Order: sequence, then structure tokens, then C-alpha cells
Amino acid sequence: MALGFRDQAGEGEQLATLFLRQAREVRAIRFDRSQYSYARTQVVIWNVHAGIVWGRQMRDRTGWRILAPTMSDSHSDRRSFLLCSLSAGLPLHLLSWSARAGSAAASAVNALTARPGAQPRNILFVLTDDHRYDAMSFMSKRGYPHTPALDRLARDGVHFKNAFVTTALCSPSRASILTGLYAHQHRVVDNNHPIRPDLVFFPQYLQRAGYQTAFIGKWHMGGDVKGETEGDSPQRGFDHWVSFPGQGTYLPSKSGLNVNGLRVPQKGYITDELTDYALRWLEQRPADKPFYLCVSHKAVHADFIPAERHKGRYSHERFDKPATWNPAPGKESLRPMWVRNQRNSWHGVDFPYHRTLEIGDYYKRYCETLLAVDESITALLEHLQRRGLLESTLVLYMGDNGFAFGEHGLIDKRTAYEESMRVPMMMHCPELFKAGTTVNEVVANIDVAPSLLEAAGLQAPTHMQGRSVLPLARGERIAWRDSLLYEYYWERNFPQTPTTHAMRGDRYKYIRYHGIWDIDELYDLQADPLEANNLIFAPGHEGIVEKMNRQLFDILESTDGSTMPLSRDAGEVQRLRRSDRAKAAEFPPELLKKPTP
Repeated sequence: MALGFRDQAGEGEQLATLFLRQAREVRAIRFDRSQYSYARTQVVIWNVHAGIVWGRQMRDRTGWRILAPTMSDSHSDRRSFLLCSLSAGLPLHLLSWSARAGSAAASAVNALTARPGAQPRNILFVLTDDHRYDAMSFMSKRGYPHTPALDRLARDGVHFKNAFVTTALCSPSRASILTGLYAHQHRVVDNNHPIRPDLVFFPQYLQRAGYQTAFIGKWHMGGDVKGETEGDSPQRGFDHWVSFPGQGTYLPSKSGLNVNGLRVPQKGYITDELTDYALRWLEQRPADKPFYLCVSHKAVHADFIPAERHKGRYSHERFDKPATWNPAPGKESLRPMWVRNQRNSWHGVDFPYHRTLEIGDYYKRYCETLLAVDESITALLEHLQRRGLLESTLVLYMGDNGFAFGEHGLIDKRTAYEESMRVPMMMHCPELFKAGTTVNEVVANIDVAPSLLEAAGLQAPTHMQGRSVLPLARGERIAWRDSLLYEYYWERNFPQTPTTHAMRGDRYKYIRYHGIWDIDELYDLQADPLEANNLIFAPGHEGIVEKMNRQLFDILESTDGSTMPLSRDAGEVQRLRRSDRAKAAEFPPELLKKPTP
């Protein structure tokens, strides 16, 4: 058994010596710098032969904690780990492991049941950042941006008209895509902390089924704290890896790229460079195995920098402020206080990103930045067509969350409003789907993993909360959810947005806030698609609120969601207001009452 030690603070050599004294199986030792950014001091021990990770973490030098005790069932392995831990002074009451945690190691992932008669499909998944649902030619009411490749996916494939994310924030949404779980289950609730090492990513199941897998682009789980450069290390489930730290940069920077564990310079505009890496991998991959390729673009994340060839493309286009920029006359008090207060904040139109930012110009640059993504899709589709694979390959396009440009007086995401949680989603596979299909059912990011596993001919594991959308895409009539749980957990970095839970149904949306003294929200999406008329106090809607509140807590209680995740403080705090703009909101008159004599 060969043991490797990744060490940030020099404890690796001491621990290795202890292991050599206590574990007879140890014959080789090597040292490496840790690539885990979220621990101040950490030693990770792994059994190279078995591919099983033994992880231990020490925060702020206050004491050892188990990070990922994922071990085999071998008595000798467990005994060695215990002996080493005792020798290192680790209290026994901190030692624990489970079969579920142990299954996270790549080689230990259980094979999924094959679907009878299913053909494993090649899969191309293109994921973009902050792409709102209507920023495409065929959905836009403004007449721009122009997105012929995205239009083609919808025209020749399937458009999921009501696609959503269960948390409108980069890292939590991406973790839900990878695991099929809600944020309260995978516990990635902000952009600063990495995903737990005991969770299984669906590409691990694809690997086990014989797929070649590649990830190219933005990972963005961990390494987003100022001064850190990690967060882009190769991850389990992927044979080929290209990524960058945190948000990355549109133009070349000193951080560069991580290509299969090696740092290399970024040479050009990031969308184009990621596309080139993807095409190169597709060209060079062996043709005797099915493939899964995820191209995860930085675009269109703020601050928006278009490719040089696209700069100014929409500078002369018109931008009309959204209808909900200001509340309708007489409706001010039905807009929650936190929404009115956020207007003058980092995420509001009065003080956007604490700058004098013109929202219309900002939206135009957003659309210009998206154009390179559309060209990337064209290049990928053309490659598949040249290879004769376009008809049989399942292509999925999706955004990780939406983005507001003045709706409700807000910018950015995190909220449960449509502009924040609704995303573009299209599928293309002519051998499976009828061209021009529109799916109206509410689908979500938690449905991605089970859907792509079905495309690979596999039965999704039962612990996933999402369901395969492939039957809907094929036009089959099946029982489906009538509402979707949304959740967002308050971040100290951006204190303007409270902890939010919502139920988004086919007709109504109920939004419940936690930890603030304020009003909740209810919208009739058929009569009020812009969410301008809050019905929370409207007579005759009490039963709807009660039903959706009950649905919300039924889901939370059945999925271990009754506790709030709380992560260690990290990153900067954006809590300023502009002194010459909107003042603090007045208390809602609906909650005022005269004292009883």
C-alpha cells in the first residue's frame, strides 16, 4: 500500500513517520502541497492502490477534525487509520465513517443498474453563468441579443420553457447539477466553500459505466476568497480537466488555467480558449467509448467583457427599464421592506456594485459577452456534424441561474423572482426528440443528473431528488411535480438578501422569508407574470398560502432540510448604502395595529 501526504503546514512528515511505525502495510511515501483552500492546515492521506481517500482537516490549529474518512471495509485499513490517529493525538470521539461517505471515492462508486435495451448516448453539456431565461433571440422582447446557435437548439430540439434552479447562486446551483440534490442536502450554500468530499458526482457513475469524461471551464466551488488561488484542482468523475480559480478572468491573467493538475497560461479570450480546449479533446478522444463533455463557461458572469470582435455591437440598441423598476402606485407597501432597502445597495439599481453604473449599458455588454458563447456552440455542433455524431449525441444547454437588470429595483440573482431563478434550457438529439418540441412543465437543475444518467442508459440512484426530463422531451404524458422548492441562505458577504424559501408552481409562487420582520409574497403567475401584485394579504388566497406553505415544509422535512447550513465567515462584506438615494423603507401598514384599550 502506497501512501501520499498532501501537507500545508509541515505536519505531513511527522504523521508519515507515525504511520510508518504503526501501519505495516506502508511501503512508500510522497509529499505534495495541498490544493484544498478551505483549510488552514490539512493533511490528506490516501491509499493509492485502492483509490480511497482518508482525509483529515485542522482549522486554525485548534484541533483535528475528520474531513473525508472514506475507507474500505478492510479491518486492517481501519486499524491502521485508528492507530495513526491515536499516535497523532486525535481523540477517538472524533473518529467516524459510514458506507455512504466511503462510496465517494471514484473507484468505490457503485455501478448503476443499466436500463434494458438502452443505447448509451454521447453527451455534450454546455453550462453558462448568469444566463437569464429570455436573453436569446427567440425569447427576447428587446430584439437582441442575436443567438442563432441557441435558437437552433430550440428549433431543432426541445425548449424547456419553465426551467429553474433550486438556488440562484453559482456554486450551490452547480453542486445541485452534479449531485441531483438540494442545497440543504449538499450544503454548498455560498460561493466561498467547496463541496463536501463524501458526495458523489453523476460523472463518476458515467466513468464506472465506461464513459470518457471531461470537464472544461468554470468549476467555482471553493477558492473564491480574495487571496486564494486554489479551487480549480481536478475533481473526481473527470478523466480530463481544464479549469481556473474562482470566477476566472475573461482576459489572460496571472492565475492562468489548471490543465490536468498543471498550471498553464491563459492565452486569449476565455470563451474562445475553453472552446478550443473542448474541440481538441473531442478530436483526440478514443472513438471506442461513449463520451461525456461538460463545457462550463465563465460567461456571462459580471463584470461583462465581450470579445473584441463583439464590443459595441448593441451600443445603439434601446433599453427600456423593466415595468417593475418602481412599484406600481399604491403597491409600495406590498413590496417587502428588504426589497425596497436592497434597491440602495450592492445589488440594487440605486447603488449597483457600489458604482455609478448605467443598467441599460450594462445589459448591452451582457448581451455582447453572450455572443462568443453562441459562436462556441456553433463550433461544437459543427464538429459533431462533421464526425457524423450530431443526430445521436444528446446536447444539453443550460444556465446556472438567471440575472436581474432592474426588475423589482434589483440587479444580480439570489432572489426567488423569475429573473433570478428561471434559466434557459434546451436539449438536442434528433434520434430521440421531435424538432420544435416545447415542454411547459416545471423542470430544474436537480433534474440534470438523472436525465443525463438516463441518456447513458442508467437508472438514476434513488437518493437524487430530481427526475429525468427525457420522457417530457419525448412528448410522453407522465405524472410530474406541480411545484418546485426554491431555497437561498443568507450570506454575510451580501447581507441585503434574506434566507428565502419558495414554492414555484405552474400558476402560483409563494415566497417565505426567514430571520427578518417583514412580509411574505404570493403571485398569480398567469395573471401577473411580472410579479408586480403581491397577493399575500388579498382575501380569498389564504388557502393557497396555507397549501403551498405545507408543501414547502413537507419537502424540507422529508429531505433533512429543517436545519440552516452555517459556514465559516469568508470574503468581503458588501453592506454600504448610497447617501443620496433611497432611504430606509417604512414598516408595512398591513402589520401595524393600534393598541387595545
